[in-house]
Amino acid sequence: MNTFLELIHSRHSFRGEYQAVPVKREDLIKIMQAGIDAPSGCNKQTTSFIAIDDPHILKQLLNVIDPPIGQSAPAAICVLTQRIYAYRDKCFAIQDYSAAIENMLLAIIALGYQSCWYEGHITDEDQIGKKMAHILNVPDDYELVCFLPIGIPKEKNIIKTIWSTFKNEVKIYGGLFTADKHKSFLISFFFLPLYYHKMGFFSRLVISVKVLY
Repeated sequence: MNTFLELIHSRHSFRGEYQAVPVKREDLIKIMQAGIDAPSGCNKQTTSFIAIDDPHILKQLLNVIDPPIGQSAPAAICVLTQRIYAYRDKCFAIQDYSAAIENMLLAIIALGYQSCWYEGHITDEDQIGKKMAHILNVPDDYELVCFLPIGIPKEKNIIKTIWSTFKNEVKIYGGLFTADKHKSFLISFFFLPLYYHKMGFFSRLVISVKVLY
């Protein structure tokens, strides 16, 4: 259990450069299997996946994404969804593919790779996702909603260093998490966007502590 929780804690969105090392196809299958294993509302199975490791096709996809993302990734997974109604007017497609993506992101980390959940970037008004779907010959009744670049990062994982610092702070202030009838403590977490020139954007965790009487 502790190992799994550590895996969750170590997951973050990676926007840096990837090594020119191919992603094993068996690993891509394991990652997609993790997505398939995610829960699905009323078991309608609205989510599908396409893995890409062919450099030519991958380049075509990356060329239509503007601003550019994941340019050095040796592989990627595209997430597709269908609007299938579970009952009456209820459709759980968004919940389905969100659960699947999170499962895949955890599997990616477990296998030694990094990735980032790109959705809004390709589903906004310029409809990049439709251009990508056209390249991949996706049927019209599917929508391409997410792009996951996958690879081994070039740079050292700076987020782990930040998380380690946070864990040390938790040890120091551990008593603040236990409240009695006289005092309670509110722990507020703020994510401040910072820029690191070699890795891209990441977030720093800042703790503020308030005493409530």
